[in-house]
Amino acid sequence: MDRRENTDDITYQKELEQERAENKAYEEYVEENGVKFRVPYKMVKEVTFTNLKKEELIDTEHSARLQYRLMLLDAVLFAKVEFVARKIKITYNPLEAESRKTKIGLQQIIDYLAKEGVHTSAQEMQERDIDYYNEIYKYQFSPPSIREHAPYGYTLEEWKKMKPEYEASKEIYEKEKLEKFHAWQHDYLIQHPELAAELGVKIEKEEAKPTFLGKIFKKQKKQEGEKGFWFHGV
Repeated sequence: MDRRENTDDITYQKELEQERAENKAYEEYVEENGVKFRVPYKMVKEVTFTNLKKEELIDTEHSARLQYRLMLLDAVLFAKVEFVARKIKITYNPLEAESRKTKIGLQQIIDYLAKEGVHTSAQEMQERDIDYYNEIYKYQFSPPSIREHAPYGYTLEEWKKMKPEYEASKEIYEKEKLEKFHAWQHDYLIQHPELAAELGVKIEKEEAKPTFLGKIFKKQKKQEGEKGFWFHGV
């Protein structure tokens, strides 16, 4: 439960207005096919630290906690700490960026990791620029196609050959399952007429199907009647 007395002061709109007041020069819109998109970043950076010492990462639990603390930094967009691979990947908003968002420098990140007990070197580091709109925003919100993966144990080529038959059998299965469910619904409403009345559903009772023994005795009775046989009983 949110126990703050006044939540209007921390709304997204007010934060946006404050950012615009601090830096009016930033052009926050990107236009594509006649449509404008407001993006918080333009160019960001990604740095990857490799060949880290396992004794400094300690174990998977400590690595996960370090990743969490990195993500708490306002200027960090993405962080991944891989204990087994001894690697840390961080996407951040650099000091030279034009955006209004909180910024951080590479040296600040290195110093922060050192405080956490993880020491890096320039020789084991790769850094690159990232176009936020094209590589992050569009990848997440407007992918060119749905990324499809083959079932476990099959290659993508094998799955493409199997897929039409699988989808056809799945459609038949779903249809049969739906028919069984509707039959169950019908039988349930017959057994509970008060529910059918409450739902406003008119149910016509089907003629009860004779049992196996019923069929035998009915047939036997008919045959005995044709012969004029009279059963006196014991």
